[in-house]
Amino acid sequence: MERVEAELLTDGGNNAVVRLPGRRFFGLLIQGDSLSILRSDVAEVVEAFDQGDAAGARETAGLLLADLDALLMRYSTALDAHEIPRPY
Repeated sequence: MERVEAELLTDGGNNAVVRLPGRRFFGLLIQGDSLSILRSDVAEVVEAFDQGDAAGARETAGLLLADLDALLMRYSTALDAHEIPRPY
């Protein structure tokens, strides 16, 4: 394991906007349990499609999109607060 210092733009919580040494852009650190939940949501969409349940897949995909939008908003808000241009 290597210990490094990182720049932190937000509080920790379940996700944090950080920049690791040597990296040009900030990133979003997501806790492992939160990442696992996102993965499960994607698997649920795939399973619903496999079962022919387009409505169920659409509903779950909409919830997943909302979760990803919230993460992107946290990232964007943190960069904006520090007047850092977005990398996209």
